[in-house]
Amino acid sequence: MKLNKKVHVEVIGPNPPCPRCTAVLKNAEKAASKLKAEGFEVEVKKLDIMAEDTISKYAKYSVLMSPVLALNGTVKVMGRIPNATEAEKLIRDAAK
Repeated sequence: MKLNKKVHVEVIGPNPPCPRCTAVLKNAEKAASKLKAEGFEVEVKKLDIMAEDTISKYAKYSVLMSPVLALNGTVKVMGRIPNATEAEKLIRDAAK
């Protein structure tokens, strides 16, 4: 199985971030750090749920309920906090 190994991770929530969004960002960064050590290229960004560019990019999902974890432009988790292990699995899957 060929791996893309490049994954764009976006954590979407209010600005300033709420504790739930901060937890998602922390877990995504922890997972990204582990995967970077294995040779994956992972970029983690925090996006403001109220920003015009975020709204237009993710408008196809109608209502965004924060926190949101999106990988390569696709929402994977909405409205809950994935732990670092789940985030790592989702990132690995997105690299396939």
